[in-house]
Amino acid sequence: MSDNSALQVAAPAHDEIDHLDPRQFIVIKNARVHNLKNLSVALPRNKFIVVTGLSGSGKSSLAFDTLYAEGQRMYVESLSSYARQFLGRMDKPDVDYIRGISPAIAIEQKVSIKNNRSTVGTSTEIYDYLKLLFARVGRTYSPVSGEQVRKDTVADVVDYLFSLEAGTRVTILAPLLRTEPDRPMSKELDLLLQKGYARVVLADGQNAFIEDLIGEGKPEVEGDISILIDRAAVQPDDEDLQFRLSDSVQTAFFEGHGTCVVKLDDETRTFSDKFELDGLTFEEPNVNFFSFNNSYGACHTCEGFGSVLGIDEDLVIPDKSMTVYEGAIAPWRTEKQGEWLKPLLKNGIRFDFPIHRPYNELSEAEQRLLWTGNKYFEGLDAYFRWVSEQTHKIQYRVLQSRYRGRTTCPDCRGTRLRKDAQYVRIDGRSITDLVLLPISDALTFFQNLGLSEHEMAVADRLLAEITNRLGYLDRVGLGYLTLNRLSNTLSGGESQRISLATSLGSALVGSMYVLDEPSIGLHPKDAEQLIGVLRSLQELGNTVVVVEHEEKMMEAADQIIDIGPEAGSGGGNLMFQGTFPELMEDEATYTGKYLSGKMDVPVPAVRRPWRNALELTGARENNLKNVSVKIPLNVMTVVTGVSGSGKSTLIRRILAPALMKQLGGGAGESTGKFDRLLGVNGQVTHVEFVDQNPIGKSSRSNPVTYVKAYDTIRTLFSEQPLAKARGLKPSHFSFNVEGGRCEVCQGEGQVKIEMQFMADIFLTCESCGGHKFKQDILEIKFQDKNIFEVLDLTVEDAVEFFKGQPKVAERLRPLLDVGLGYIRLGQSANTLSGGEAQRVKLASFLTKGATLQQDKILFIFDEPSTGLHFHDIAKLLGALNALVEQGNSVLIIEHNMDIIKCADWLIDMGPEGGLNGGHLLFEGTPEQLVKLKDTNHTARFLAEKVQG
Repeated sequence: MSDNSALQVAAPAHDEIDHLDPRQFIVIKNARVHNLKNLSVALPRNKFIVVTGLSGSGKSSLAFDTLYAEGQRMYVESLSSYARQFLGRMDKPDVDYIRGISPAIAIEQKVSIKNNRSTVGTSTEIYDYLKLLFARVGRTYSPVSGEQVRKDTVADVVDYLFSLEAGTRVTILAPLLRTEPDRPMSKELDLLLQKGYARVVLADGQNAFIEDLIGEGKPEVEGDISILIDRAAVQPDDEDLQFRLSDSVQTAFFEGHGTCVVKLDDETRTFSDKFELDGLTFEEPNVNFFSFNNSYGACHTCEGFGSVLGIDEDLVIPDKSMTVYEGAIAPWRTEKQGEWLKPLLKNGIRFDFPIHRPYNELSEAEQRLLWTGNKYFEGLDAYFRWVSEQTHKIQYRVLQSRYRGRTTCPDCRGTRLRKDAQYVRIDGRSITDLVLLPISDALTFFQNLGLSEHEMAVADRLLAEITNRLGYLDRVGLGYLTLNRLSNTLSGGESQRISLATSLGSALVGSMYVLDEPSIGLHPKDAEQLIGVLRSLQELGNTVVVVEHEEKMMEAADQIIDIGPEAGSGGGNLMFQGTFPELMEDEATYTGKYLSGKMDVPVPAVRRPWRNALELTGARENNLKNVSVKIPLNVMTVVTGVSGSGKSTLIRRILAPALMKQLGGGAGESTGKFDRLLGVNGQVTHVEFVDQNPIGKSSRSNPVTYVKAYDTIRTLFSEQPLAKARGLKPSHFSFNVEGGRCEVCQGEGQVKIEMQFMADIFLTCESCGGHKFKQDILEIKFQDKNIFEVLDLTVEDAVEFFKGQPKVAERLRPLLDVGLGYIRLGQSANTLSGGEAQRVKLASFLTKGATLQQDKILFIFDEPSTGLHFHDIAKLLGALNALVEQGNSVLIIEHNMDIIKCADWLIDMGPEGGLNGGHLLFEGTPEQLVKLKDTNHTARFLAEKVQG
């Protein structure tokens, strides 16, 4: 590997770029992709490079749409013409040239996995190695006795025989099993004689010749009979005898249908080549036996999904702090359905059931009794069976639907595997135990695994892969996840770090990795670990290009590239290239000003006081340790803590669904374990969970339609004189319906090419040239712009363009207020990052200000700072504060210190992630938290931003 330590870090002069060595630099000349303005830059190879700048300044255009796109295109061009015919054509990025590019791997933050069978274990391939490991060295244990289930082989029996003292006389027998139960025993014996057997052992233990037992006038033999296969005296050194006894044992297994009996003078021992014990027959472990994506290994009840549509306990018993006597069981509160409750109240004393004790204080057996019932009363299971039998009446269909939801599968208890897969263990743990362990604990288990010498020889390569991949997941800050965690429930940052860990596991060399904000979702404490992982990727001999806003990441970089100066049409220029200390002194970039402290996000002068709060008690889901917390209303509250400390579980898994159910929605969503939620009545009328999922299910969805501005724009175009003359209606200016759109691409502007063994690519439509509409529609102009040119405007330019049309401008302005002035009106939803999609949703709520003031809405945001530069966070905070000023409440899960310092109230979880987290560490203002800087991770980093 060439030594790059002496490479210059300042940006080469424009005319020098042509002469740089492509073995040392990746050279980009005059990039014009999206808003890039003939940008030329030289990236030193095999270095850790951070690309930064304002949101929308052109960072992703440079890193992904130019660098990665060209790397992917050149890879396709390098394939044979036969392979290329399956891949289609790929457009070259709009750039003069790119030299010295390496094979490119993009790791983006979009959670593109929608398959609800994909888990962390399957997506990282760790589960594939686990299945193989358990199939090879797993031992099956009986659930009855706990003894290991063994299958005897011919070798096992012969080894036993030759372990006896020399001269010991042994008899090898096989039980005589009738193939046809009605056939007389004399016929069975006759068949044996024809096969060449001469003797049998009768039920009384006596040997007898078969010829003496059959014939005319002979009585039928009664009782169990064994076939005498062979008799011998054991001689350990006799090889001929060994071969003979091996043959005899094999014959005994065949004739005895899997059973061979060895009889000694004073002992009889039975061997079986069946995999059985305690009267149970077990399946022999194989790879498919442990696969929930295979019908052989999947739980038959839930078919490998882990959940079924059934009666949701949280809906049936919504307030677990109530007693049965007080009406804890919701469906039995009415006078008519209350008839089911009366036998329990009347007879509870007979079986010692505490009807005056809160539900959450009942033992697990007492809680189950409410469902199963007993001879004194019929339980909830019987009640809902009765309700399902009455569903020919509409009121019972409504009643049943009120209490149905996704519930954990009762057979596999959410593990998805067939029940008997749990009987197979390695070092005391089953595969389901391991996939439910936090990754950091699973790693410890495999590092200290106790296997025999033979087992280690079999499992050595598998264990190396498993520990290697688990180790990388732990290093990228995901040690708190479990291998059973669904991929589609991961945040964008978690999904990206899993892809990063998988790439590290494959250990490629000489490649270019392009990452999109891998620090998303990471507490500053955990970001330091991630930097070490990226460094190790670079030290392998790869070029690592990271689009990032995190200060610690910039500080660790070999080189920083800043794109700007502004966003959208005001960006696209190379503002800076150099080291972190040089950037701190740079006066031309916003990044430099914020890093040096010349600009900053101001700390609020006062914190808003609060009177009312939601009170959540007894939260126990995942790693939460019986947490009770108050969520203040009509203020901005931030929940923080290290990665995996329980923030998302508390808010996303418990508070949000529980609140929705109390307000009459979210019936299909399961709720985590908790005791009660108080303070809802009259204080909150609606919940809006603003996550980072795409703003629409279709690529046709875009910002201008989402904020309801497109209807007015289409009406404006239809009112133009030429449009009226041609009889065009507003629908002709829609790309969602037939009429004015291009029918080749159906208004998409692009044609999707499904790749055989690569990610799908989108090519510009050759019919309309990417303009989405027919030519006669494009001839209609409003203020000298046609409908496509209007959709191609950035939000910032569009607000200026439509300043004479207040109906349009007012709906677009909130997009500008949340820092999205750079996105284009018609930009496809599938090109927006998770953070951008979240801010589009926020803007849509801001446009409904008048409506919102009639409600008391709790807005829940998950990492809204995703993808935001320091300069943009101030705009976002303005938008969030606007929601609070409208009379709503804002609750944010966040790690960004600029947002944390601006909160009215902080809730800090921890102290660590995974099993070491789940505690409520702090409730109060940022100034109060800073005082704990010697004992609290968040306080330590917050102290730099807030003076307590």
